[in-house]
Amino acid sequence: MHFDFTEDQKLIQQTAREFAREEIAPTAVDRDKNGIFPTEIVQKLGELGFLGMMIDPEYGGAGMDTLSYVLAMEEISKVDASVGVIMSVNNSLVTYGLQKYGSEHIKQKYLIPLAQGQQLGAFCLSEPEAGSDATSQTTEGVLVAAAGKSPARRTGSPTAPPPTCSSSWRRPIARRATAASPPS
Repeated sequence: MHFDFTEDQKLIQQTAREFAREEIAPTAVDRDKNGIFPTEIVQKLGELGFLGMMIDPEYGGAGMDTLSYVLAMEEISKVDASVGVIMSVNNSLVTYGLQKYGSEHIKQKYLIPLAQGQQLGAFCLSEPEAGSDATSQTTEGVLVAAAGKSPARRTGSPTAPPPTCSSSWRRPIARRATAASPPS
């Protein structure tokens, strides 16, 4: 079998390659060495449409196909894996689920700014014993309604510190959700 990229896919690949070489590479070592978050680079990724690549344009995304996303990810990640992870998490773990499962209200409120790079999503693993394996988490979500307020989802583990993610929107992970009485 022989597969050829479309002209659009080639353009995405070239754009990502040039962006990685010109914008990411010059500061990659310094950022890694000093633990600096690439704020300006992330903003530029949003401007390029790389933070909502497969999200429908109706919700602020670029409406691209999966292969275009993979080509861009490959070019970005070759130069700086940490920037690639930021791009990947926002595209796959955060915006994908919001587009597929979110209500229209949720899509308007959260998906649009995330897909446009105005906000940044994160995947928070808060259990030290689970490492990076989200399926090994033991945290359970509990639906709690405070007096006179709507139910809110809380997550927690007796051994887990609160998540410390630098993002506008966080996706906590829990094994299951149960209903509970309001705290006394």
